[in-house]
Amino acid sequence: MEKMNDSEQLLIETCLISKADKNGKIIYANDKFCEISGYSLQELIGEDHKIVNSGSHSKDFWKEMYKTVVKDKKIWYSIVTNKNKKGEFYYVKSWIKGIFEKEEFKGYISVRQDVTDIINAKNEIDKKNTYLEHAAKILRHDMHSGINTYIPRGISSLERRLKPEIIEQHKLQVPIKILKEGLVHTQKVYKGVFEFTNLVKYNAKIELQPYNLKNILSDYLSSTIYKDQVLIEDLGIMNVNESLFCTAIDNLIRNGLKYNDSATKYVKIYREDNCIIIQDNGRGINQDDFNYLSKPYTRKEGQKEKGTGLGLNICIAILNEHKFEISCNKWNNCHESGTKIIIKNNQNI
Repeated sequence: MEKMNDSEQLLIETCLISKADKNGKIIYANDKFCEISGYSLQELIGEDHKIVNSGSHSKDFWKEMYKTVVKDKKIWYSIVTNKNKKGEFYYVKSWIKGIFEKEEFKGYISVRQDVTDIINAKNEIDKKNTYLEHAAKILRHDMHSGINTYIPRGISSLERRLKPEIIEQHKLQVPIKILKEGLVHTQKVYKGVFEFTNLVKYNAKIELQPYNLKNILSDYLSSTIYKDQVLIEDLGIMNVNESLFCTAIDNLIRNGLKYNDSATKYVKIYREDNCIIIQDNGRGINQDDFNYLSKPYTRKEGQKEKGTGLGLNICIAILNEHKFEISCNKWNNCHESGTKIIIKNNQNI
């Protein structure tokens, strides 16, 4: 017997290989087939190939296989759902070829590749996307009326009914101001979420318009408690999605203030050539740290601040949708140090 080459050996070790007679009775199965199916070779020999049939495929599906292999004498290919001895589904890419002797059909040889992990991952993504699309529908429609209609009407109605002397007597000026500013901020955040849910749709593209970046960022931050800690210089005009861009930059601003042990925390935003710079006086991270923290659900070991580890990842995704490139370095001088985020505009490249 000739010695198998490396490719043939790899095929035997990684693929599920079996042979069956013309009636579909198994006459050979390799170790991988036995491992994945959960049956021993003794249990398989002489059994119909239906022993691993999941019942998920129609009769027409198998008729097409028979026609391709036996009548057309071609190789049949498909992804097949099978069932192992425990009753669990597994998925295989299947190539089935007929065995012929002097034009007489003698049986089948099947080569399969286990793709269970890939199919399960895809099914999980499809399920999550269904949840996401439903959540997007709730955000876009069901929450819209509350945030943009009922709550504003309620605040307006309350102000009409409260006489100035009552407001003064019960010191309601500040609570009313907080309610109104909180509503404005919530509406801005909601608008960002609304725009973000547009990207859930298949083949969706972000809608960009020219904006004065300093103006829209200043307006977005106007109702936040940390607005006085942010210094924004002239940033010029760029094509952005107002809500999503502000959401992304706000995330970077909050990171610069949150991971900051300085007694006088600040974030400075300015422009250098074709780049927007977001500079803080916090702990400072380098590019390697930035790359690590950009991964979903990733946080630094021993980090005291709470968080999901998703904010930076989503922020980068938004900026990438704008065709912006984002990088990071740690800066320092004799007085202070921090992080410098560089956002490069590649829209015209």
